[in-house]
Amino acid sequence: MLELFFQAAWKVLVAGLVLGAGIPALFALGVRFSAAGTGGAAMTVPSSKPNPALKALAAVCFVIAALAVVLGITVVVASGFGKMVSFDHVFPTLVDKG
Repeated sequence: MLELFFQAAWKVLVAGLVLGAGIPALFALGVRFSAAGTGGAAMTVPSSKPNPALKALAAVCFVIAALAVVLGITVVVASGFGKMVSFDHVFPTLVDKG
């Protein structure tokens, strides 16, 4: 019984870290990469040049964070319409609850 409790608690902890702290941390990394990618006054070294690779990495972080938010909103709205999001295929799809 106690083992089952710890297994469930571990899953809740991981989900909370990934969804609760992971997405804002990913967004914060995107902001940091964006600032470092612009160079100049955004960096502590005033003579640093813009870095396009960091700008691209920032864009990837922002896109992943935005997709996670859109997926979360989709799950909430779908449940209101009697549907659920299924991950049986590569892409999430809406299916009837049942």
